[in-house]
Amino acid sequence: MEPGQGRLVDLLPEQKKTLLVGTYKQTSDKELCAEQLSELESLCVTYGLETVEKIMCPIKAYDASTFVGKGKVQEIAALVLEKKIDVVIFDDEISPQQQRNLEKIFEKISVDRTELILGVFAQRAHSREARIQVELATLRYQMPRLRRMWTHLSRQRSGGSSGGGGGYVRGEGEKQIEIDRRIVRRRLDRLEVELKAVKQARDTQRQARKRSGIATFAIVGYTNVGKSTLMHALTDADVLVEDKLFATLDTTTRKYVLPNRQEILLIDTVGFIRKIPHLLVAAFKSTLEEAVQADILLHLVDVSSPAAETQAESTLAVVKELGAENVPMITVLNKIDQCQNRLMAERMRIKYPKTVEISALQKTGFDHLLELMISEISKLRKHVKLRIPQSHYALVSELMREGKVSSCEYEGNDVVLEVEIPRILEKKVALFEVFS
Repeated sequence: MEPGQGRLVDLLPEQKKTLLVGTYKQTSDKELCAEQLSELESLCVTYGLETVEKIMCPIKAYDASTFVGKGKVQEIAALVLEKKIDVVIFDDEISPQQQRNLEKIFEKISVDRTELILGVFAQRAHSREARIQVELATLRYQMPRLRRMWTHLSRQRSGGSSGGGGGYVRGEGEKQIEIDRRIVRRRLDRLEVELKAVKQARDTQRQARKRSGIATFAIVGYTNVGKSTLMHALTDADVLVEDKLFATLDTTTRKYVLPNRQEILLIDTVGFIRKIPHLLVAAFKSTLEEAVQADILLHLVDVSSPAAETQAESTLAVVKELGAENVPMITVLNKIDQCQNRLMAERMRIKYPKTVEISALQKTGFDHLLELMISEISKLRKHVKLRIPQSHYALVSELMREGKVSSCEYEGNDVVLEVEIPRILEKKVALFEVFS
């Protein structure tokens, strides 16, 4: 395995049989553990693995050397032999030491949820930016795990048959680890530079959008809730619509004209997930910043899923981590035609303000959604008449840059403006507002 690749790449094409392991501490957490294992199974399907067995382990404390206790390790080892398992995947993150020990016992590749997600991302990254971000995340994940890549190399000691020194010389494995660490650090530095250049280009595009005055809507939500389906339904955009987790990694932006003939931009973002590795949030920061910089968020929820509430909470946790919790949001309950639990929909409507029910696939509920979008846009900007002394011309320049000027006249030492401004500038111009 080369640095920058996951252990899963060592699997041969025919090695697909997978055993999934989840853990829970309290009986009340057992149902959540089952949900998360089902999600892990979906990640395996996306990657191309076949789940043969899923086991849930009740534990009082995590074992420092093998994550789960010795009894469970023996049980898993027996299942690996009986079911001819090729790879064991833990739903929780395991340490490099635990990973080494488990692989020795099972004699099979053993990985965790984080490494599987990284593998899925590596498969589905198409743009240069997404590929850079995935490689960055993978290298950061592997840094502390480099040691186990070279355990097969023997240690050597100094001194020949005539020598008596017995001084210790680093083994070949340790030398290789140091070489790999230098390679990884250099690669990380290069990737950071490349990503910075890509980010600057994205920032330039974002600033151009802001100057245009066109409102932007970022579609955010849990993975596989139908974000790309909604984008396709509204804009006929040529975006990938697939019933797999993380079908979309690259941000897609499309123009759309609302029923009141107002142009907007719709941005489709990467899906969120429970237990999302923080290093992935960090790596995808520039892509996810599209959500932070948008005027309004469309939070899409698969209301037909039994886990709809926890999925919505996971999405909002990531939105908060990105610093976008104060961006106006419309909660869109998707797949309402498949919803078997009306109480779920009602709870979501009570919990989240500005909620609308749709089916992106059937294109139903769009009228109400578009009405809400128009209403939210109207709250973003305000039309004002201002009389600003030329001594405050810096403010005039800012308004011309950030607002939409409909008239501008000079009267004595004042500039008289009629301008549509973002609400965030409302307090800044309050002293100069003219009421007719």
